[in-house]
Amino acid sequence: MKITKTEVFVLGDPEPEGPVDGARVHGLAFVRIHTDEGITGLSEIFCVPPGVARAVLDGPESLFGRLLLGEDPVTPERLWTRLYNSMLHGNRRGWVIICLGAVDVALWDIFGKSTRRPVYELLGGAERSRNQVIEGDAPRCVIPYCTIISDGWDRDSVLGEQVDRVVRLRELGYRAFKVEPMNQPLEVIVELTRRTREVLGPGPMLSVDVGYLWNDVGSAVATLRQLEEFDVFFFETPFPVDRMDAYSKLAAQTPLRIAAGEHAVTRWEFLDFMERGGMHVMQPYMTTCGGLTEARRIVELAQARGALVCPGNWSTHVLGAATVHLAAFSPITPFIESAVSEVYGSPLRKAIQQVCLPVVDGAIALPTSPGIGIELPPELIDEFLVPPDKGWRYHEDQ
Repeated sequence: MKITKTEVFVLGDPEPEGPVDGARVHGLAFVRIHTDEGITGLSEIFCVPPGVARAVLDGPESLFGRLLLGEDPVTPERLWTRLYNSMLHGNRRGWVIICLGAVDVALWDIFGKSTRRPVYELLGGAERSRNQVIEGDAPRCVIPYCTIISDGWDRDSVLGEQVDRVVRLRELGYRAFKVEPMNQPLEVIVELTRRTREVLGPGPMLSVDVGYLWNDVGSAVATLRQLEEFDVFFFETPFPVDRMDAYSKLAAQTPLRIAAGEHAVTRWEFLDFMERGGMHVMQPYMTTCGGLTEARRIVELAQARGALVCPGNWSTHVLGAATVHLAAFSPITPFIESAVSEVYGSPLRKAIQQVCLPVVDGAIALPTSPGIGIELPPELIDEFLVPPDKGWRYHEDQ
């Protein structure tokens, strides 16, 4: 089997007629890799401006396209090394490594389809055990936690909208949640956590993300002390990720797990988080970290250091499908992040979720389909396709 074509296409929500929420998709790049046997591999390229994705991956003259044409796609690790080494005198970070991660996921998708096996079996098989799932759940399922944002970031919106969304999703059967009191003072962070735990009760998982809020350790310590009574599973990104000294000092002063890694690339940055930062929960995004090949290595490093891996995903369920396969393989992954569409207004997110791995009673059964287990129907692509002359950007202000 040989790679014959690399293709980038962009999907986005239609122009809204009224107010929009923070989950709207302006223009999200996807990559599809074609082979001479008719098998294709799919991935998305989260957090990369589509124009950059096109320059790196679209067609035979693109940065990676010229290196992939004619290659055997069922050797993902070999091709990962080939592409990574091609950047030796360039940039092994940033947008290009995310594009490498997207290629890697698409190659694993092809590998699975060519062998008629789900990707997690090729990664090493299902390693989930009963000590890492919620009581009563079978090991052969993955538990997504719902990331909750508000449409506004004033005090009333954060407290009102986020708690309301938690209640609505709990009624739909979800049982794990992360609230995001971004740019809020201590009292709002504590109050949102208190209200959320109150409506959830003692069972469901609850985590908190403040989005790199502080530069001083004292503010973080004071806040986390007040959160200890609410059974917070992890506390995410209290500091900018280049403040390893602050993470290390905080980890020594709180019993709460500290989490980070949504924008980290390659195993080397995650190793730094664990060894210098003392962090307890690693959150690789399946493309941002460098793909499934690199995510598997991150799991192995974390397991050897007593850390957990709870992969992140504030994108669509295409990326989410790849995340499920890592969780199936990983013996240290109790939860994965999910940007569930039920409480947000994005038509694209809703449409993709409808064709992805279903969530039943708050759990995702391990996939049985070959590859990552998702195909985007042509009619979905046609409905949401963004032409090259518009929307080739990640945010409206880019």
